Amino acid sequence: MDRRRFFSSSAGALALLQTDSVARAQSAVASVAGRPADTVARDEDFWLNIRHAFTVDRNMINLNNGGVSPSPKIVSDTEKRYLEIENMSPSYWMWNVLDPGIETVRRRLAREFGCDPEEIAITRNASEALETVQLSLDLQRGDEVLTTNQDYPRMITTWQQRERREGIVLRQIPFTVPAPSLDYLARRIEESITPRTKVIHICHITNRTGQIFPVKQICQMGRARGIEVVVDGAHAFAQFPFKHADLDCDYYGTSLHKWVLAPIGTGMLYVRRNKIAKTWPLMAAPASMNDNIRKFEEIGTHPASQRGAITEALNFHDSIGGERKAERFRYLRKRWSNRLRDLPGVKILNSEDPEQSCAIGFISIDGFDSQKLAKHLWDKHRIWTVAIVTKGEYEGLRITPNVYTTLEEVDTFAEVMEKIIRAKAIPA
Repeated sequence: MDRRRFFSSSAGALALLQTDSVARAQSAVASVAGRPADTVARDEDFWLNIRHAFTVDRNMINLNNGGVSPSPKIVSDTEKRYLEIENMSPSYWMWNVLDPGIETVRRRLAREFGCDPEEIAITRNASEALETVQLSLDLQRGDEVLTTNQDYPRMITTWQQRERREGIVLRQIPFTVPAPSLDYLARRIEESITPRTKVIHICHITNRTGQIFPVKQICQMGRARGIEVVVDGAHAFAQFPFKHADLDCDYYGTSLHKWVLAPIGTGMLYVRRNKIAKTWPLMAAPASMNDNIRKFEEIGTHPASQRGAITEALNFHDSIGGERKAERFRYLRKRWSNRLRDLPGVKILNSEDPEQSCAIGFISIDGFDSQKLAKHLWDKHRIWTVAIVTKGEYEGLRITPNVYTTLEEVDTFAEVMEKIIRAKAIPA
């Protein structure tokens, strides 16, 4: 069947296909086999097929997928099915039937990340994964932790708590946005290292302007100096393709409810195998688990239904293809930013270098209160964004579409913004 005839099929067939997101994505992929990812990024027939895997509210324009993303219907249906199963008799079905499935999830995550399954723990989010490492590292009074002033607030708060309790020193360095190069970012870290530096904490990609960091270069820099490097991958995993070998990190924490499109409240922690024994879990585990990655999952009773559905999210991701997703994200970002970048007072603060940016876009407008602007977009146009203010440096709107976002939605945002910018005021 040719592709256009497939898309003209009946509404009943469309509804039927919507119940199987993976089959629908695979059908779309078959129609573009062999074509470069950057050309597929502009193929609206292909992305129509992907969009129908979701049941999102189309009466709002969601451009804050960086916070948390909806799952495809097959993922949410799987989570509901597992919930019904475990509710039949939780103490039996959850612990004896569903929980063992976490080993399949572990294997699939390890394959996606490119590591040994015995180095992957399933967590509830990136914060839990990263705090496990942050609160475990052996630091003494006066030891320094080096990070930037644009790392995630919760992770900064964690280091600040250790400052108050233990007398360590947190040093946050600024960097230019957008960064002129990856080498510039590596130099900013290297020139800030002192004899007291014991930990470097970096984002793989920042949650603000979407700046990608040279993780491998920084990890190897730290290792050569005996400095631990903790990598916050909350926004990176499944937003653009990479493997562990591309990072060479010892610790990596990420959320799965962002770009993997897994159930809300799922995350992953990677710990290099030779680091597991000396890394303490966030909640206590028996000594017999010292070398076992599963000690980081010892959190008490947990929702097996959420964890079990991660596999379907990975199936959906693989069906689309990581490179196709990344190119689509860049295409959508450029579609609105290229329309607005030359307007008076506009600054696009995400890099245009594909090695330094992907889905996350950031617009700053001189003289505009970004929080008031975000409120206006929602109240008057049902466009959902997030305002970000970095005191003393910049403020603006972070724009994060996803695979289900339509061109009409992106264009509506750009059109509304263009009118506001040209009027030089937020309408009353």
